[in-house]
Amino acid sequence: MTDITSEFTAAYGRAPEGVWSAPGRVNLIGEHTDYNKGFVLPFAINFRTQAAVARRDDREIHLRSTFAEGEVVASLDSLSPDTMDGWSAYVLGVAWAAADAGVAIDAAFGLDILVDSRVPVGAGLSSSAALECAAGAAFNELWDWNLGDVALARLGRVAENTAVGAPTGLLDQAASMLGQEDHVVVLDCLTEEARAVPLHLREEGLGILVMNSNVDHEHATGGYGDRFRSCAEGARILDVESLREITADDLPRAQELLDEEAFRRVRHVVTENERVLATVAALEKDGPRSIGQLLDASQASMRDDFEITVPEIDTACDTAVAAGAIGARMTGGGFGGSAIALVPLEQADQIADAVRARLSEAGMREPTIFAVVPSEGARRDR
Repeated sequence: MTDITSEFTAAYGRAPEGVWSAPGRVNLIGEHTDYNKGFVLPFAINFRTQAAVARRDDREIHLRSTFAEGEVVASLDSLSPDTMDGWSAYVLGVAWAAADAGVAIDAAFGLDILVDSRVPVGAGLSSSAALECAAGAAFNELWDWNLGDVALARLGRVAENTAVGAPTGLLDQAASMLGQEDHVVVLDCLTEEARAVPLHLREEGLGILVMNSNVDHEHATGGYGDRFRSCAEGARILDVESLREITADDLPRAQELLDEEAFRRVRHVVTENERVLATVAALEKDGPRSIGQLLDASQASMRDDFEITVPEIDTACDTAVAAGAIGARMTGGGFGGSAIALVPLEQADQIADAVRARLSEAGMREPTIFAVVPSEGARRDR
């Protein structure tokens, strides 16, 4: 990772007071269930975004990054989603969301901020939440907010929903704030209760490969928003506040009331919630080698019922399983991005090679394949 202290000093003419970081995430299972008040099972990964910060003697935020030219300047007295755009909205949006929620920033001092990220952008690994949570962790300490991890995750979600305009749930920010080494985080998006569940990957000789399709996606536009609206409409027709209230026993009634496409969208959410809970139970009872069929079933549901995968993702998942992976599925919002494969460590290279070869044979773009490790959440690095 970039020597962010030296970069900050070069940019601002003085050393930062501290460096905070937050990770990207992989969702083991539970896709598009978060904004439907369901269950998700993400983990933080060993790719992080850093924010080096020092206070100013005015009430301005001066914001730079190692991945974009120029400087963004914003006044704490006039923060508004209407005046934010681009990558800076993920940072400034957190400060605005705090003020909007009643967290006092009246007496807050300004800040110089330099951001550096190693979370792949557009890969479905939530580089956006890593940026929001790194900024939130810094603000929380420097401005004496004294907020807990879940409260900070909520601010990140509000920033993404309102300042950025992406209708996401709490999954990404919760994973980035609450992650632990070799654990997944099971989050109930209705109650916002969360707990860590051991994965035991190391002792089982397993690893997780990310297979980035290199098909970019954009959450604030397109299909993600369509699926969000489709789920909301399904809940309205079924006369429930959210699809969390619908169980498998309700699906015959749903099929009678909904058109064919809307029914399939609802069926995915209902069955995906069940798969998350089944995965938690399997991990706690039998360990990670027992969850392959659940991962595969999730992939099939996203492909056929929710229709958010792309051919590159489908081919990568099918090939990985055929080459020896325990299970594989798309991860993230879909329409590109990445898939994951749970693999025996001794077979990881051959599985990756098989996926590359198959996509090449199919005339598809070459994937970027790398291992991720379940890691610690947001923290102060120095």
